[in-house]
Parts: sequence; structure tokens; C-alpha cells
Amino acid sequence: MTFYQQGDAIASGSLPFRYEGVAYIDRFADVLDEARYVPIPDDWFVALSDVVRSTAAIEQGRYRAVNFAGAAAITAVRNALPGVDVPFVFGGDGASLLVRPEDRGTVEAVLSQTVTWVGEALNLDLRAALIPISAVRAAGRDLRVARYRASVQVDYAMFSGGGLAWAEAAMKRGLYSVPPAPRGARPDLTGLSCRFAPVPASEGIVLSLIVVPCPNVDRTSLHTVLSDLIEAVEASPAMGRPLPEQGPRMRPPWAGLGTEARAAGPLAGSLALRSALLFTKRCWSFALFRSGLPVGPFSPRAYGRELAANADFRKYDDGLRLTVACPSATVDAIETQLAAAMRAGLVRYGLHKQDSAIVTCISPSPLSADHLHFVDGASGGYARAALQLKRVEDEQSEHPSPRRP
Repeated sequence: MTFYQQGDAIASGSLPFRYEGVAYIDRFADVLDEARYVPIPDDWFVALSDVVRSTAAIEQGRYRAVNFAGAAAITAVRNALPGVDVPFVFGGDGASLLVRPEDRGTVEAVLSQTVTWVGEALNLDLRAALIPISAVRAAGRDLRVARYRASVQVDYAMFSGGGLAWAEAAMKRGLYSVPPAPRGARPDLTGLSCRFAPVPASEGIVLSLIVVPCPNVDRTSLHTVLSDLIEAVEASPAMGRPLPEQGPRMRPPWAGLGTEARAAGPLAGSLALRSALLFTKRCWSFALFRSGLPVGPFSPRAYGRELAANADFRKYDDGLRLTVACPSATVDAIETQLAAAMRAGLVRYGLHKQDSAIVTCISPSPLSADHLHFVDGASGGYARAALQLKRVEDEQSEHPSPRRP
């Protein structure tokens, strides 16, 4: 069945929607092809989370904690639904996930626990919402999904239709909000970690970039702009990948220990006991990765290669979101191209330049090759790019300019 036939069959109701059945996209540039996306049924939900005042936390040097909070909802929902392939997108300071109708109660409880845990363990304010897809469509938007295969082991959900942007705005207005659970509640965050050191740009700059279409844009012109952007990035060394092929270096065992101890699985005892046990485990892991020697079926070198291959450093959710390593000249050319496209009324964008990238990981089992790794800029990344984008949108709404031919 072709992408077109699959989407039409799901939309008509003749083919039940199963995310596992959505065909893979193997070439990233093809995420721009709207025909590759299939509609989400009206009785599904989209779950969202977002760190409130994330910019202030970044200014305090807490961006790893912000990323940790953003990935927490993904980890918690996946752990609460073992065996379910949950479509999601990581946004730096938050996340969005698709939820089957039969999983609504479980996900709502998990989101509630995550909101409480982030506040108590990370001292961050996380908001969450669970929004019916029917409400998205009632607002005149759509929500469609595709599956981009980043590696043989891992694929990531891509979204189109404008529905995620509407849902995020609705969450920020307080609609469909999920209240926090009682004090002391915590989700199962087994596998969530942040053990790897920042990765310096091998050449030039680590660029975090968000590009979204202007309202009522000509789709052919937009496709050209975004295709040219992807082509420019992929012409960079290593196709813009911000992580080396062998994976990043591991941080010292004590770095970030407190945060990970608070996120550790359901261990008995106090935080001090959990920290001591985790520190011992981290020391062993640090020595193992430093030596590179295999232990039984586990090979640290193979894990590092899998990490780099599985990394989530580019995505499409109502626009392009990239954290890529590019030469300075390429970054300058991208800025020039996007500025011209914005003057033409085709796109709006926000970007942030930094000298390194960071990785937040979900790795429940080191012996399984499907571990997930979310890449962001080390000094604000997506959150700073989103802030710049919002400033552009606010300025254009206050002072609209005529679209150039």
C-alpha cells in the first residue's frame, strides 16, 4: 500500500490506525512530503508538557535540568505503557506524545505524577495538558504523523497539519490542563539519564534552529526553502551530525549525580542511599567506557556507535527543528537564506548558536540497541531559538508588512 492509499484508508475509516503500521521514511528530506503523513483518529489525544519560564532556568545555567524535565514525560509514559509504540517529539523544554483512547487514564495519571516530580526534584514548574484530537480539528487544524527511521534500531515521529502548534498554545492558555499529583508522587523514570559530556562542534558552530511556515503560505515555495536548508546542512561535514561517530565521552561519575538519583527507578531507601548506589554504578560505567573493553554481551564501543546513529538531532513538527554542527560559512549562508525567505512572507525562524551540544538519554537496558538520545544545544538550544521565534512572531503581529512578490 502506498503512502497515499494508507492515508486515505485511515481517513475514511476503512483501515484502523496503528502507529506501528505507518510506513517508514528513510531519507530525512522526505519528511517535507505531506503525502507521507497519515491522519490521527479523532478519538485519540495529544499529551503535552512544557517547562514554564525555561529561559530563566537557562540563564541560571540549568539547561541540563530543563532538558531532563522535557524528556521526563516521554520516559514516564513509555515506562507506563510497556510494549506500546508511543509516537512522541522532544522539544528541549517539553514534549508531545500521541495517546490511544484506551491509554488516556494511564497517561493522565503519569503526566500528573511527572508535574509533581519535576517541581519537587528539579525545582522547575512543569505544565501538562491532554487534548482530544477532535478539539484540534474543531479548531480548524489537523494532526498527521509520519515515522522517520533515524537508524536500523530507532525511528522518531514527525508531525504536520498545524495541530501541535495549536495544542501547545492551548496548553499555555490553561486549556485541558493536567493538575499535579499529591506531594511525593513520582513516575517511573527508569532509563532516564544524562551521563555524557558536552560535545564541542568539530567544525564551526552547533546551531539550534526552528523554522515554521507563515500562515497561508504557498506550499511549493515553502518546500523549496526547507529543502534548500536541509541540503545546505547535509553538505556539511558528517551531514551536520553534532555527535561523533563513536559517540560522546562520558562525564565524571559525580557530574549530575543528584538529578539522576532523583530520577532513579523505584529503589528503596533514602536519596543518600540511592545516590551512593548510583555513584558506584556510575564509577563502574565510567571505567568501562574509558577502557572500551567489552564485558560479556555489552560493548561500550558498540553502544557509542549506536548512540550516535540513534540520536534525535533533527525533526519536523509543523516546521523544521534542527540541532546541527556546521561550518561558520554554512551558518551564515543559512541565515541569509532564511532572512530572505522571511522577507518574502514564507517562513519565520529562530536560531541559537553555541559551541557544543548536549545529550539526554532514555536507555532502560544497555543490552538493547533501541536506546534513545535527544540532542540539544548546550547553552539554550531549542528554548532560546523558540524565544527568538516568538519575538519575531510578536513583532510581525504588531507591525505586519506586505508580502513581497
